[in-house]
Amino acid sequence: QVQLVESGGGLVQAGGSLRLSCAASGSTFNINTMGWYRQVPGKQRELVATITRGGSTNYADSVKGRFTISRDNARNTVYLQMNSLKPDDTAVYSCNAKPAILCAGGPMDYWGKGTLVTVSS
Repeated sequence: QVQLVESGGGLVQAGGSLRLSCAASGSTFNINTMGWYRQVPGKQRELVATITRGGSTNYADSVKGRFTISRDNARNTVYLQMNSLKPDDTAVYSCNAKPAILCAGGPMDYWGKGTLVTVSS
């Protein structure tokens, strides 16, 4: 099993910055891709950014050039540096981890509880 705990959310003014952290614990040896997703109440959850164990990244078009995802494999932690924040970035940001090898009866994804990011205008 893998447990994910996010931190770093809060209230920030438009144009400001925040850095989110997600610490993974448990059976982290099987984690491949980790990422950040966000969701506004009443809306669908959307991908923000992902990063593989090897460091390959993928970003949503809406955050390219503003957000940077990084990973410290030794500490099983993934980060999301968010710059030039906009009110539209307001959401609950959740950390996700996907195993490299799927076992029968095992989960396909692990999720953290999420951390709230609020960007005021």
